[in-house]
Amino acid sequence: MPVDCVIPSSINQFKKITMEFISKYISPEIKLSRYEDKLFKTEVLFENHMLVWFISGEMKLIQAGTHYTFRAGDIFLIPRNHLVTLINYPKNGLSHQGVAMHLSMDRLREFYGKLDITSHIRVADKIHSFKKHPLLQGYLSSLIPYFDLKEAFPENIASLKILEALTILRTIDPEVDHILANFDVPEKIDLSAFMETHYMFNLSLKKFGYLTGRSLSTFNRDFRKIFHITPQKWLTEKRLHLAHTQITEQSKKPIEVYLEVGFEDLSHFSFAFKKLFGYPPTALVRDH
Repeated sequence: MPVDCVIPSSINQFKKITMEFISKYISPEIKLSRYEDKLFKTEVLFENHMLVWFISGEMKLIQAGTHYTFRAGDIFLIPRNHLVTLINYPKNGLSHQGVAMHLSMDRLREFYGKLDITSHIRVADKIHSFKKHPLLQGYLSSLIPYFDLKEAFPENIASLKILEALTILRTIDPEVDHILANFDVPEKIDLSAFMETHYMFNLSLKKFGYLTGRSLSTFNRDFRKIFHITPQKWLTEKRLHLAHTQITEQSKKPIEVYLEVGFEDLSHFSFAFKKLFGYPPTALVRDH
């Protein structure tokens, strides 16, 4: 997943671990990115839908209670306003590389306005995978030569390429309209249920508030009323308990779990773990 997909289309902070990043643009909405790196991780909340073609490397995407692993050739759609943790790995000595297309709300409103199609059906908060569909793969492959143009890519042609992508998506799967033609904003939802399923995402409290339909002050007030503890303390303890379970019941190592449960640094994870449980996570590995 191209890091620049997180900026500016993400409203979350960006985390990285020692990587070299190379990016080429057809337009601000169509990008080719490559990372010379061992690993990077980020939590994202995309404001726009993201169509991604994974060229090389390997990516793990984590949503609440669900894991996806994508490899070279896979194509998938990440819906907007859905929390996703991305962990990218190089594979077979190849760098992580992919093409990403931002499907902005303005583009989609114009596209669906002409079709006079609206969607009021709520869809599941999940990644939409097209695997290696030949129509999409052929279309995305056709974009590669454009990234080497020396002059600016004409905006009218970039617009046509995005419309082509939308037409192919609807041809492959008409149900995609329920995702792309839905322009609703997050409404106030059950705070307890949301936090219990999304606590492993390392977002700011303001972003958690946004996703639950609350201002920051309202989020803090409602959170304390429900959980009788500060949000940050609750989040840290929930993540550490999840890590404890994964180490003891799934035989995972600390280095395998700390990113997935919402920590950014292994030493900080180990320190917080020992502070809560009285022993370091490596002690659990020895015991099991």
